[in-house]
Amino acid sequence: MHGCTRRRTPALSTPLSPAAHVLVHVALHTPSHSGVGDLLSYACDRALPPGTLVRVPLGAREVLGVVWDADAATGELPEGATMRAIAGVLDGLAPLDLPWRRLVAFAARYYQRALGEVALAALPPQLRDLRPEQLARRLKRPARATDSAAGSVADAIEKVALSPEQESARAKISSENGPFLLFGSTGSGKTEVYLRCVQAMLEADPQAQALVMVPEINLTPQLEDRFVSRFAPRFGAGAVVSLHSGMTNPQRLKSWLAAHSGAARIVLGTRMAVFASMPGLKFIVVDEEHDPSYKQQEGARYSARDLAIWRGREQGAKVLLGSATPSLESWHASRPPTPQDPEGGRYLRLHMPSRVGAGALARVKRVDMNQQPRRTVFSAPLLAAITERVGRGEQSMVLLNRRGYAPVLHCADCGWKSDCPHCSAHQVFHKIDRTLRCHHCGYTVRVPLHCPTCGSPDIHPMGRGTEQLEEQLAALLRNVQRPDGHPARIARIDADTTRAKGALEEQLAQVHAGEIDVLVGTQMIAKGHDFRRITLVAAVQPDGALFSSDFRAAERLFALLMQAAGRAGRDAAYVAAQATQAEMWVQTYHPRHAVYEALRRHDYETFAAQQLKDREQAAMPPFAYQALVRADARTQEAAQAFLQAATAAAHAAGLPGLDGTVVLFPPVPLTIQRVANVERAQMLMESGSRTALQRFLAAWQPVLQATRSQPEHRGLIRWLVDVDPLTI
Repeated sequence: MHGCTRRRTPALSTPLSPAAHVLVHVALHTPSHSGVGDLLSYACDRALPPGTLVRVPLGAREVLGVVWDADAATGELPEGATMRAIAGVLDGLAPLDLPWRRLVAFAARYYQRALGEVALAALPPQLRDLRPEQLARRLKRPARATDSAAGSVADAIEKVALSPEQESARAKISSENGPFLLFGSTGSGKTEVYLRCVQAMLEADPQAQALVMVPEINLTPQLEDRFVSRFAPRFGAGAVVSLHSGMTNPQRLKSWLAAHSGAARIVLGTRMAVFASMPGLKFIVVDEEHDPSYKQQEGARYSARDLAIWRGREQGAKVLLGSATPSLESWHASRPPTPQDPEGGRYLRLHMPSRVGAGALARVKRVDMNQQPRRTVFSAPLLAAITERVGRGEQSMVLLNRRGYAPVLHCADCGWKSDCPHCSAHQVFHKIDRTLRCHHCGYTVRVPLHCPTCGSPDIHPMGRGTEQLEEQLAALLRNVQRPDGHPARIARIDADTTRAKGALEEQLAQVHAGEIDVLVGTQMIAKGHDFRRITLVAAVQPDGALFSSDFRAAERLFALLMQAAGRAGRDAAYVAAQATQAEMWVQTYHPRHAVYEALRRHDYETFAAQQLKDREQAAMPPFAYQALVRADARTQEAAQAFLQAATAAAHAAGLPGLDGTVVLFPPVPLTIQRVANVERAQMLMESGSRTALQRFLAAWQPVLQATRSQPEHRGLIRWLVDVDPLTI
């Protein structure tokens, strides 16, 4: 499709001689459902290499674009039209290389998004707004001086002795091609293996780069400290950069430029970092590869873990996935060969079951809440165990994956609940500022003095959140003293307490310094943190996920509890000095459930085997492939009507796969069907063949667009495709 304009808008066009111009094909940020097409053609006075960044006019705006792979062409313009010219070329940057462009093209094709949408979203936001002269000034700024000494300073780097399991894993990664799944228990030293492998790769090739990904922003500073302390003396202070959404736009641009130029040898980042331009990429680490945070939930819904595997294969880089609780997809993909399955999986599984320093995994204790008094929050045995640890100067961690004070306010007289007027969800009670807050749309009001329906003053909270746990623990431990005679100190870490910039780092520093005795929080404290003094972890209300309609709920709960248990007893010397044993407490009404039985034994392998058996019998991933189409509209009827019409049109067009290879399920509302006054519906597609599902989705895209343009579907706000969804 050509980016040309009629003569009626001459101010926005640049007339060129029809006989002397070169067409340059440019990828722009246009949504897939806009109907604009993947590439627009512009006029230029010279041919530009693919990957060049350019500024081009688009409507009344001037936007950033990427010159894409297509033959430059000359030709006559349609009569009465003028070809719009490229407004500027960002000559100061080397073109984005072919492996990067192939990665973007694959992601756009596989996840059913527009090429330019994926390409431009992968670039730093500030770069999209810079004109060529502004970028030139930015690139002229002197770089911060770096210490590139590789002699005595490098020799002074602490050499940590690897355990036999670590050395075996390192040797396999060095000698094999991979991809690798490093299945190591919590505290087994996976990070040290990452460091050694990255170091060996960078020392072997002076142009090599490594990408290390973590699932969440709060894990980046801790990992960055270890990588900087290890590699800055050898490769210079600027050799390690971070790349995540918590950075300011100038910071992200600086890190991206360093990676793109090759000055940064190591990039640490969250899922967005998988699209970093790294011409010398030779090694990719995906830490905590099981974490659902690697799946983008807005825009192009890509899986950074899966794209890392694809990118490594295409770019010739080794890929190392690491986890104590691998995703079942990765576990299945790393299955060893058997007589029944002689080929096995695509990944090479490496096992590190032992903790570094011979420390023992936490002993799991289950408290049957059926035997406790009604409305008990902390059972007597658990409270006694926490009290004992405070008295010895040890730390405890209490996990509840629900923030706020209580999930809902309730009127005992008329049954009123604090429902959000804009969503099909409750407003959560936050006692600290006396507000009711919707965690879906953000709508916030003050807590009423009486019931809005009947006027009764008898309104009270139902259920519990982390804020209430913190308050109750403070009351229960008010007379408990630390060894120094001071009262117990309790802190809470969740999304509410870490909103301010630097708040999370400050709170984590207090925990590491031993200034906190009991840490209360959501799942953000259960992942990846190396807390050295915590000897007890407690999950107080984990049962909610046991009977969820989501077939992945049990897998996620087991992973969360195993990760949480791994925060206890990580320092074997400290545990021995305290003459204690690390413990994981689970308060449950179903103590004999298979999830808790496997947790008690720290037996991921048996748990995974049973889960995979169940999924194979039910034809669920990884034994089948899924996609969702979601529709948002002002009414639920309009959303479902669009999906039904698109399904009927697909059958009428005889699209490939509808002979039974691809199964389309009827549209249904989402679990939370209304958010911010928008009704949401979805329909599921399944197939035993990934190729067949992709072929159907590609053929269905124009049908969906045509259905959207019909007058009867004007009430539709938007629709989107989610390939390999994690939540159904």
